[in-house]
Amino acid sequence: MRKPVVLITGAGGEIGHGLITTITESGRQSVVTLDVNPLEPSLARMVQREFTGSILDTPLLERILSEFEVDTVFHLAALLSTRSEFTPTTAHQVNVEGTLHLLEFSQREAESHGRPVVFVYPSSIAAYGLPDLAAKAAAGRVLEEEYATPTTMYGCNKLYCEQLGRYYARHYKQLSAEPQAGRVDFRCVRFPGLISAITVPSGGTSDYAPEMIHAAAKGEPYACFVRPDTRIPFMAMPDGVAALLALASAPREALTRTAYNLGAFNPSAQEIYDVVRAAFPGAAITWKADVKRQGIVDSWPADVDDSAARRDWGFAPAYDFRRAFDEYLMPMIRDRYAKERR
Repeated sequence: MRKPVVLITGAGGEIGHGLITTITESGRQSVVTLDVNPLEPSLARMVQREFTGSILDTPLLERILSEFEVDTVFHLAALLSTRSEFTPTTAHQVNVEGTLHLLEFSQREAESHGRPVVFVYPSSIAAYGLPDLAAKAAAGRVLEEEYATPTTMYGCNKLYCEQLGRYYARHYKQLSAEPQAGRVDFRCVRFPGLISAITVPSGGTSDYAPEMIHAAAKGEPYACFVRPDTRIPFMAMPDGVAALLALASAPREALTRTAYNLGAFNPSAQEIYDVVRAAFPGAAITWKADVKRQGIVDSWPADVDDSAARRDWGFAPAYDFRRAFDEYLMPMIRDRYAKERR
C-alpha cells in the first residue's frame, strides 16, 4: 500500500530544516526527503523515509513513485547563485533538468492517485535583472512582470523553471471537476535574501548579511563583499518557511498567478553593519566589494511589490528589520557560539 506523504527535495538546506520541523511537529503529514547528502541525525529522526541521491536520478524518483503517494512536493534542491556562475552547465543540469524531472514525477504521481499534486517551488529575486543603478533607484518596488531579464545563470534557471511550472499546470488537463485544476498544481514564490539563525551561511550572493552576524558573534574579522549603499530585500527564515506552507495550503481558486513576490525588509548593507556593531561593539567589519557579486546584487531590485501574495493567500511576515535582528538573529547566533566556546 502506497502511503500519502510530503516530498521535500534539497531537504538538508536552510529551508528544509524549517519545513521538516514544522510539518512533522504538526502531526498532519508524514515527510519523505531527497538530498545528495544524508540529513543531520536530529532531522533524519523526524522523517518517515530519507532518500540520499540526486534529483537527476530517474530510477530513484521511480522508486519513490512506486512506494509513496506524494500529495505535495517542496522542490528546494538547487545550486545557488554564486556557485552557478562558476559552473553554469552543472547549474543548468541541476536547476532546470532537475526541476523538469520533478515536474514529470509529480505529473505521474497525480495520474497514479487521481488528484493534483501541489508543487511548491522557491524561485528567487535573482529572476530580475535591472540594467544599472540608476534604473534600480528609479524602479522602486518591482512587480513580478517587471525587469524579468536575469543577468546570472541562477536567475535564468529560476525564471525558466517558473515558466516550466506554469506549462505543466496548464498543459496537463484536470483530473477532477475543478475547472482550472491540472495534474500539477504549481505554486511559486520569489524569495528575497533569506537569513537564518540556525544554519551557517553557504556562500549565497545575499549572504553578506548573515555572514556579518556570524563573524561578529565568533569574534572573527569580516570583509563585506558589497558596498555599504547596497540595498536588496530580505526575509527571516521563519517567515520564509511559513510562506511556503501558507501558499501550499491556500485554496486553488484564491490564487491569481503561479509566481509571487515576497518581501519583508530591505536595509542597506550599512544599516545591517550599524545593527551588528551595536550588538557586538568589538566587531571587526570592513568593506571589500567583490566585483562579480556586487554586480549581481546591483541587478536585483532594492524592493519588491508583494501585494499579490498578501491579497491572494494572506502573506504577512512576522519579522520586520528590527525584530528579525533583535529577537531572532542576534540572540540565537550569539547563543550558538557561546555554547561552542563552553
